[in-house]
Amino acid sequence: MKQGPTRPSEYDKKPMALEVKLGHDLRLRQQLVMTPQLQQAIKILQLSLPELETVVQNELDANPMLEPLDQSVAETAANAEQTEDINLPADGEPLPAEPESGAAEPESDWDRLGGDVPAPTVPAEGPDAAAEMRDPSLDWREYLETYSNNWQDGEAPNDDDERRQALENTLTRKTSLEDHLIWQLRLSSLDRDGQRIGATIIYNLNDDGYLETPVAELAAQLETNVEAVEAVLRRVQRFDPPGVAARDLRECLLAQLQNLGMEESLAARIVRSHLDLLEKHRFSEIAKALNVEPKMVADAARSIAALEPKPGRDYGGAEPAYIVPDVYIQKIGDEFVVTLNESAVPRLRLANYYQKVLNDSAVETDTKEYLQERLRSACWLVKSIYQRLQTIFKVANSIVKFQRPFFEHGVGHLRPLVLKDVAEDIGMHESTISRATANKYAHTPQGIFELKFFFTSGVKATDGEDVSAETVKEKIRTLVAGEGQDNPLSDQAIADILHHDQINIARRTVAKYRQALGILPSSRRKKPG
Repeated sequence: MKQGPTRPSEYDKKPMALEVKLGHDLRLRQQLVMTPQLQQAIKILQLSLPELETVVQNELDANPMLEPLDQSVAETAANAEQTEDINLPADGEPLPAEPESGAAEPESDWDRLGGDVPAPTVPAEGPDAAAEMRDPSLDWREYLETYSNNWQDGEAPNDDDERRQALENTLTRKTSLEDHLIWQLRLSSLDRDGQRIGATIIYNLNDDGYLETPVAELAAQLETNVEAVEAVLRRVQRFDPPGVAARDLRECLLAQLQNLGMEESLAARIVRSHLDLLEKHRFSEIAKALNVEPKMVADAARSIAALEPKPGRDYGGAEPAYIVPDVYIQKIGDEFVVTLNESAVPRLRLANYYQKVLNDSAVETDTKEYLQERLRSACWLVKSIYQRLQTIFKVANSIVKFQRPFFEHGVGHLRPLVLKDVAEDIGMHESTISRATANKYAHTPQGIFELKFFFTSGVKATDGEDVSAETVKEKIRTLVAGEGQDNPLSDQAIADILHHDQINIARRTVAKYRQALGILPSSRRKKPG
């Protein structure tokens, strides 16, 4: 069959082609660009003093253009700004200023070492020195540990007691719970397998001294039977502190009562069978269940309260963190004066020697470029530290302006304050105020407080004036401290008392603040009578 001609399709009529056009499109838009200088300033601002010291020390180790200085931070920042402004040529590369003609350059440490230095006289070693070193009767290790080695500075050992470091100034490592228990384990009469099981138990204790790992899991890990682990566990539980290696609170308290010879006492019976009722202070129910007088239950409860629920408390915990205030707020006359703690801020300066190297024509170009980059980095760091101090100073002055009643009378007169109030007062952004108050502390006539402490929400009062939440918490703390032991105040009773003091607060808000203060409910605050 002969096929006729086909009709051309639309794709055959219009062949496809790709067309590329070049053109310009102008648009206006606003965009915030974070320069490296601004990023560094923001980072420096939000650091605490220990963190700032770490950053500065790392920069001192990496940047040869920086070195420590004993002058004030303001003078250092002014010198850095002057160096950056004066030593910037047309191409933007900072160079150190040329020395004035005719002025004698100060003698550097390198120049002082350039002259002839007489070699120190070293006495010749005696003929018997080698034999003395090989003498087996001399304990050289004891000699080196007992006497100081001053061969580096060429001075003879000095036995002057006044130059020795005081014993109370020497650093010691705090004994941990594991070290204390391992020491007792090594003194025990357990065999090699028992020592291995005991060490595994000790290393599985938490910070409170409790054994959270199941015994079966420990036995599988040690490839032994459960009975062997239980036997060693009973030995470890008799170690000091009493109650250690317990698996729950009941076992911990019973171990301490057994250590006191009270394993058959009423207190042991209460812990063994009615610990849940004791926690809720239901003494009458305990007395009825054990067929004893309520007074006897109260006496037993006082004995149980004297026990330690966390045996590892004295050995655990992190090292204490010492707070260094960033500002001092003192009352001089009728005014409160803010003073920066500049002594705690690292002081830096630009190294004179490397600034001279930049002017040396014999120095290679790569070296100059590296030092120029390090010079810019040093100037940015010094100015960032100075700007950090100025921002904290402004924020502290604004806080004193808003919270003057607190500095006069205490926490009970703290006013509601938000970041926006201080930001508008000193003309900065709220995020800047947040960074400037984070991990910063102020030494005030009322004590040392974090700057964040002064920013609190408000609670409506019946007289129309807001009351700070910290003020309400302080009132709750005062009321609980002055309540009767036999009849503690309930949350509703506290709310009624605050309502009479013109503070309109609900019962659930009282419960919220009470929990934030770490205060137990009234049912658990009742003392055994």
